Amino acid sequence: MTDPSSWLKPDKGQSATPIHLVDKAGYEAWLKGQPTRARHALEAQGFKGEGLQLAILPGARDDWAAVLGVANVDALSAWCLARAAEGLPEGIYRVAGRGPGPAVLGWLLGQYRFDRYRKETPAKGARVLLTDEPARIDEAVLLAEATFLVRDLVNIPAGDLGPAQLEAAAAALAEECGAKTIVTAGKALDEGYPMVAAVGRAASEDRAPRMIELEWGDQRHPRIAIVGKGVCFDSGGLDLKPSTGMRLMKKDMGGGAHALGLARLIMKSRLPVRLHLLVPAVENAVSGAAFRPGDILKSRNGMTVEIGNTDAEGRLILADALTRATENQPELILDFATLTGAARVALGPDLPALFANDDKLAAAMLEGGDRVSDPLWRMPLWKHYEDMLSSDVADIGNMADAPMAGAVTAALFLHKFVPEGTPWAHLDTFAWRPAAKPGRPKGGDALGLRAAWEMLKSRYA
Repeated sequence: MTDPSSWLKPDKGQSATPIHLVDKAGYEAWLKGQPTRARHALEAQGFKGEGLQLAILPGARDDWAAVLGVANVDALSAWCLARAAEGLPEGIYRVAGRGPGPAVLGWLLGQYRFDRYRKETPAKGARVLLTDEPARIDEAVLLAEATFLVRDLVNIPAGDLGPAQLEAAAAALAEECGAKTIVTAGKALDEGYPMVAAVGRAASEDRAPRMIELEWGDQRHPRIAIVGKGVCFDSGGLDLKPSTGMRLMKKDMGGGAHALGLARLIMKSRLPVRLHLLVPAVENAVSGAAFRPGDILKSRNGMTVEIGNTDAEGRLILADALTRATENQPELILDFATLTGAARVALGPDLPALFANDDKLAAAMLEGGDRVSDPLWRMPLWKHYEDMLSSDVADIGNMADAPMAGAVTAALFLHKFVPEGTPWAHLDTFAWRPAAKPGRPKGGDALGLRAAWEMLKSRYA
């Protein structure tokens, strides 16, 4: 994992290249105060103070400065310095005339690279930012590390990241943070988590399914459960996806990656909670052992599920994980899943769909996302659609009988496995950037992670 810990340092007056921040509204006034050579340089570079523009200002001798266009110099967001971190050369920098504030996070995230499979990597050294708010450094570094963990796990191709490798990632995290791991596989999985076992039984022996659990924290603290969908590759099963639909299915364990990233934030920050992490890890493959459309599966809580579509497998493994989580009576459950294409059709790639059975929890998640530039959008648990999941032969079907409201019916399915009165939030997240933005390269990404962390800090810190 990329190490961002040296990219932020307290500002103690060290020599550094200044970065001037300007916005469109104040650009002309700022420009009048610049020397002639600087104005000519900006004109030559086509700089007009617009957002995301970056230009170089010549100094009197060998020194130089940078100028960056932002949306609003008086209200910096997490992403305001990301463009500068990506475009400037190796060196030490400070924001001229002010502190960088929340933009320190974008400075770190803009330097992420996934070069694991490149024979040659671009030679670009670290860009170090000085900040007059040293208290922000530790938090920003932890957020960047958690984000990099999610990005790395999602970016690794499925051939190199199966259930065993996801288990290894959880074990490494547990060792780093002093947590305990419990892994259930084989016959014990068949008996204890029958839907996880059924979804993963078509995979080869070295990619066998398992339930990964992690326990951490003081038993006197409030218990919370974090659940993440860990489908390491999704072929669709016997309801086979087209090749275009499989292309990105290495990211179908993105919910599990988010859960691991959030667990790392909780443990590294010593949040006063008793954490229970659950990641059901499977590959939804095709073989003679595959579960079939029309099969009836028994879940961990005894409810029977008729399989209408083997490509709606994520909700099955999450149902068993949610059941396990509730057995310890947590006061809060969060789950992350790359669950439905319907959520992406409704909200696009940038907005995770938030479902919650508790209005206060939903409001805290939305407010947290707004504070840290990690937006969510609440969708309804519309109970009138529960009939779409009815079955003639089982307690419930895993697929709606109509091609509408797919994200809602998937959330309603999960809701059936959460006890009345237990606050629960479900994030249907994409875990992927189809196009690059400053600080957010194309590929795997954490979407909803910082919003959830902000909520947890407000609730428990």
